[in-house]
Amino acid sequence: MRCLSHAYPKAGKEQVYMAPKMQGIVAAWIDVEDHHFSPPASKLIAELVEKPRRGLPANQEVVSEAAAKLAAVLDVYEERLTESEFLGGDKFTSADLTHLPNLYYLMATPVCMKLFETRPHVYRWCNAMLSRPAWAKVVDMLVNKCNA
Repeated sequence: MRCLSHAYPKAGKEQVYMAPKMQGIVAAWIDVEDHHFSPPASKLIAELVEKPRRGLPANQEVVSEAAAKLAAVLDVYEERLTESEFLGGDKFTSADLTHLPNLYYLMATPVCMKLFETRPHVYRWCNAMLSRPAWAKVVDMLVNKCNA
């Protein structure tokens, strides 16, 4: 992710900062996503999205535990997003991009939607990212591929 953002910049829409301090901030938020956001998010997606698709019930104990862990992470995000529009600063960066696949599935579940809705800055951030035209193209491509 970090390499791609640097290797393929789009003029006027760069997802990287050239200032070392800002690069460090973005890198830190990528690590937060990887080590703190993604683990509970993945468990919630497995229980609330993947199991129902296979006709299996969600394990409510796993859901409750993962939701509590994700809520703690989202509290940190809420605080950060009161200071900036995006996690890495005032522009969309790879720190935000890494969250999109999990956010897409989490925001489609009532349990997780409540976690986001109760944090207004996080909710705004999620909606801003999920409504990006490039993300809409990704979703359309996946939906069309799955329906083919």
